Amino acid sequence: MTISKLRNALCLCLLGASCTLPLPATAQTAAAPTANSIAERLQSLYPATRFGAVNTTPWPGVFEVVMGANLAYVDESGQYFLFGHLFDMKAQRDLTAERKDAQTRVDFAELPLADAVKDVRGNGARTLAIFSDPDCPYCLKLETEIKSLTDVTIYTFLMPIASLHPGARSKAIAVWCSRDRVAAWHALMQRDMQPDDASPARECPHPVDRNIALGERLGINGTPTLVAGDGRILPGAASSAQIEAWLARATASAEGPASTTGATR
Repeated sequence: MTISKLRNALCLCLLGASCTLPLPATAQTAAAPTANSIAERLQSLYPATRFGAVNTTPWPGVFEVVMGANLAYVDESGQYFLFGHLFDMKAQRDLTAERKDAQTRVDFAELPLADAVKDVRGNGARTLAIFSDPDCPYCLKLETEIKSLTDVTIYTFLMPIASLHPGARSKAIAVWCSRDRVAAWHALMQRDMQPDDASPARECPHPVDRNIALGERLGINGTPTLVAGDGRILPGAASSAQIEAWLARATASAEGPASTTGATR
């Protein structure tokens, strides 16, 4: 605002006219930052760092920043970062864990279930996919833990990791080429019995290599890895109690309150 315009406005006010004096630009209230503006600020402040999505959070002035597989929280200035878990103490919810669940979910409906060993137990109402390596000791432990699971349909994707277990691929193929794949898998994992009705030397058409590629696309780089029917992922050989609790979790809780609209880099 120029000096002459300000003088004229003051004169009108002094004469009793109804008037509102405009604030100088420096005194006007700054616009509230948005996820997009925070993303731009972070990229300008830290050009060598790759940032993913930036989202709002229930905490005023604090934004969630996706950094690879991790989540961080940053203030409006972009100077202060917090690495850890954000809790809603009133609702007793770990908001960070919920957001990570949502981030790492896979679309279960898109899994090529025909490429998995299908084991229906009880009414088969619950669904579970497992990426497993026949020579993985943790996979062996998992098989012991899930023996007690009932009313579940388990899809086992045979995914041998050749760099760790050179002989696992041939075992996986032998299981797939057996007349009864479920029985062959259980015999191998529970009793260390090789399938006697299929020879790795006479390979049948199998999905083992496709399963390996599928795991890579999904970011699954270790076995065992479990995928629930709602797409949540649980890596490692969890106990039967942990798996039961994990399967029983309400899928809605994994959505979380944080906005999923924001800027991506």
